[in-house]
Amino acid sequence: MTAPAPALRTGTAAGRGTLLAAVLASGMVFLDTTVVNVALPRLGAELGATVADLQWTVNGYLLMLAAFVLLGGALGDRFGRRRVFLLGVAWFAVASVLCGLSQGTGWLIAARFLQGAGGALLTPGSLSVLQASFHPDDRGKAIGTWAGLSGVSTALGPLLGGWLIDTFSWRWIFFINLPLAVAVVLAAMRWVPESRDENISRTGAGRRRFDVAGALLGALGLGGVTYALIDAPARGVGSLPVLVSVLVGVVAAVVFVLVERRRGDAAMLPTGLFSSRLFSVLNIFTVVVYAALGGFTFFLAVYLQNVVGWSALLTGLATVPMTVLLAVGSSRAGALSARIGPRLPLTVGPVVAAVGLLLLRRIGPGASYVTDVLPGVVLFGAGLTLVVAPLTASVLAAVADRFAGVASGFNNAASRAGSLLAVAALPLLVGLSGTGYEQKSALTDAFRGALLWCAGLLLAGAAMAALLIHRPPRKAPGAQPCPSLPASTPPDDRRRRGA
Repeated sequence: MTAPAPALRTGTAAGRGTLLAAVLASGMVFLDTTVVNVALPRLGAELGATVADLQWTVNGYLLMLAAFVLLGGALGDRFGRRRVFLLGVAWFAVASVLCGLSQGTGWLIAARFLQGAGGALLTPGSLSVLQASFHPDDRGKAIGTWAGLSGVSTALGPLLGGWLIDTFSWRWIFFINLPLAVAVVLAAMRWVPESRDENISRTGAGRRRFDVAGALLGALGLGGVTYALIDAPARGVGSLPVLVSVLVGVVAAVVFVLVERRRGDAAMLPTGLFSSRLFSVLNIFTVVVYAALGGFTFFLAVYLQNVVGWSALLTGLATVPMTVLLAVGSSRAGALSARIGPRLPLTVGPVVAAVGLLLLRRIGPGASYVTDVLPGVVLFGAGLTLVVAPLTASVLAAVADRFAGVASGFNNAASRAGSLLAVAALPLLVGLSGTGYEQKSALTDAFRGALLWCAGLLLAGAAMAALLIHRPPRKAPGAQPCPSLPASTPPDDRRRRGA
């Protein structure tokens, strides 16, 4: 059976409605990736959270997204992209309400895990429905519009979240997802056409492509290492639970590689991709750079509120220049990289961002936004602007076009894994545990130490780029270029080619 050709046009009601559903859905995921950091001090104080509880509040969400985003895309390809997209939206909305109703840290963390699982279902769907539904002549315009509006939602997220926290409660950063989800469901039911990969049957080769084992092993590997890093300050590095969790994580990671290698091209992550040395290096670079980004944003939001004394709204405002720079400058950085190759942008960008972090170490009580915070944030944002578009374009150019979807998905997972591991490891490395985030002196020392580690990661990434990254080979004439990404989000949330 052959699927009908996509026919939606951007100027029609159905086209606009489909775009609305995709933008609002991806906006929910982007919002809850960033705004929770702003809420950490308030929810921590109200729920009596420890540093470990705050880490799991962030990492439970990231873990599920990193581990299951590829599986979410595969589910949509097989069972229907709109169907799985709607399931993800409903799942995400219910989990968001559970987050907002949380009466303790255990409840909140469990709900964040559920929320991340919903995000893993709807994230690939928000773009794949555009790829599958729009007429080829309008597809680029539709994806470009989605990318731009998604960038706007990401920029407004910390501001909206800060205002909700100051005006109402931290719980409203989760409740706001409910009306958004209702709007997405209504728009999708009315306008989004169903589509699936008709080449994937329910038997034979199609069944082999449905790699549940790979997804579960990946989650177990990441989860084991994350648990060990977060639990080590309280239990001790040599304690039995910590050692067991490390062992489980490492064994799961090794088995994951073996299983994926055995499955070949039918695997969730075909290991043949790593025969490209450039693809491997770029993904290690992604982990390193996004670890610095995740660690920095985790500490900054807590530090600005608990030490500097800013409101949640001002804290949300602090990083807006970074997002604006990404939104405005990423297309130019991508064009520059296309002309001169990715090595120079991926070398200079992390160095500039590292200088920004070193400047931010001087922030203290009573700090001025204009003189103390803004210069460092601008430099950090400028450095990331040089990195994001060239990095993603290079990852996709390093593999054959038929693997663009899975390569992009893995790069997204790598970026989330970097943030996940940084949030898990940095408090251990800087000696912050228990309720130390509520003590100004302890948090100040930890913040400055964490920024040093993050700057070091960025400089390591710069060295890697200078030594190991080169211009990807040119695609064959007539190859379809991948659409450009929304500049302010991790590389792959913004691009899926429908693996």
